[in-house]
Amino acid sequence: MKKILILGADGYLGWPTTMHFARKGYEVLAADNMIKRQMASACDSAPLFNNLKFKDRVQRLNKLYCLNVSCVEADLAEYENIKKIFTEFQPDTVIHYAEQPSAPYSMMDIEKAQFTLNNNLNVTFNCLAAMQNICPDTHLIKLGTMGEYGTPNIDIEEGWIDIHHKGREDRFIFPRAASSLYHTTKVLDTDLIWFYVRTYGLKVTDLMQGPVYGIRSTSNGDELNNGLSTHFYYDDIFGTVLNRFIAQSVAGFPLTVYGSGGQTRGYLNIIDTLQCVELAANANIANGQLNIMNQFTETFSVNELASLVQSAARSLGLDCTINNIKNPRKEKEEHYYNPVSTKLKDLGLSPNLLTHDVLCEMIEYVSFYKNEIDIKKISPRIKWT
Repeated sequence: MKKILILGADGYLGWPTTMHFARKGYEVLAADNMIKRQMASACDSAPLFNNLKFKDRVQRLNKLYCLNVSCVEADLAEYENIKKIFTEFQPDTVIHYAEQPSAPYSMMDIEKAQFTLNNNLNVTFNCLAAMQNICPDTHLIKLGTMGEYGTPNIDIEEGWIDIHHKGREDRFIFPRAASSLYHTTKVLDTDLIWFYVRTYGLKVTDLMQGPVYGIRSTSNGDELNNGLSTHFYYDDIFGTVLNRFIAQSVAGFPLTVYGSGGQTRGYLNIIDTLQCVELAANANIANGQLNIMNQFTETFSVNELASLVQSAARSLGLDCTINNIKNPRKEKEEHYYNPVSTKLKDLGLSPNLLTHDVLCEMIEYVSFYKNEIDIKKISPRIKWT
C-alpha cells in the first residue's frame, strides 16, 4: 500500500485529492496550515457554502467510509515542520498543492506579493530538501500551471523544447512568460525543481494545469450530500473564471468578461484533475527524471465560456447577459494559443468534457445557494497597474 502525503490538503483540489486516494486504499497523510481560509476571510472572499474545519472533515471522512486518514496542521514554509513530517511518515509519493493559488491576491499589494513569493518558494524548497535528505526515492507530484507559459506566438510544447541554433542543438525547458507574480512563483518552482532533479537525482512530475472548474469531484457527487464537499469560490480573487460565471448567472449579474474576451486557456473538470494526479502517481519515473505534463482537456476563450454559460442558464429560465468590462489585468486579449497535451492521454486519461449538461448541473446546484451570493465580490477589486 503506497503512502501518499498531500500538502495543501484542505484546498479546492487538495481536499478532493485526499478523499480520492484514501477511498482508493492508499495510506494518506493530509497536511495544511489553514492559511487559505484565513486569506479568503481577510479579503471578504468566503466560499459560497461553509465546510467543516480541516480536522473535522478528516474525522467525518474516516467515519463515513471506515478509513484511517491522518492529518496534521503545520506551516510547511518552515523546514523543521516538513522535516518532521517526512521523517515520521516516509512517503512514497508527495502531492504538492501547498501554495497561495490566486493571481489577483499576489498583485494586491506589497505584503500579499511578499507572502506569495516567500510561501510558495519556501514550501517547494522545503519539500525538495526533505526529499534529498530524508526520502530520496520519493516521487514528488507538483502542481504547476499552464499560466507559466504565457501566450507565445508558437505552439506550446509539453514542458520541453528542442532548439537548433547555429549548427548545434539542445533540449531546454520551454520558455516561460508569466502574467502575474503568482504565476511567476510557479516558474521559479519549475527552475528550482529542475535544479534538484539534475543535481541530486530526485524524481518529479510537474503538472502544468489549466484553470479548473466544477463542484463535485466524484462520479455520483455523494460528497455534496454528506458534508464533504470542496470549497467553492466564486469571487474575483479566488474564484476561477467558469465558477465565477456560474455564480453570476444564478445571481442575475451580467457575466464579467475582461476586455475583448479573446484570452484563451486550457480548462479541465475537477474530476479530471484527480484522474491526472492518480495517473501521474502510478506512472513509472526514474530518479533524475523531471516529467512535465500539460494538464487540460479543452481550450476555450473567455468569450466562448461566457456564451456557453449564457446558453445553459437561459435553457433553465435564467435571464443571463454578458458584459465586457475594462480588463484589470495586464495580458494579451487576442493571441495565438495552441498547447500540446498528449502525455496524460497516453497514460489513460478519459476526459470529462464541458457539456451543456455539465453546465446546467453546476447552475442548478449553485441555485440552491442563490441567497448566499454576494454580488459585491463579483466585480474585479484588484488591478495589475
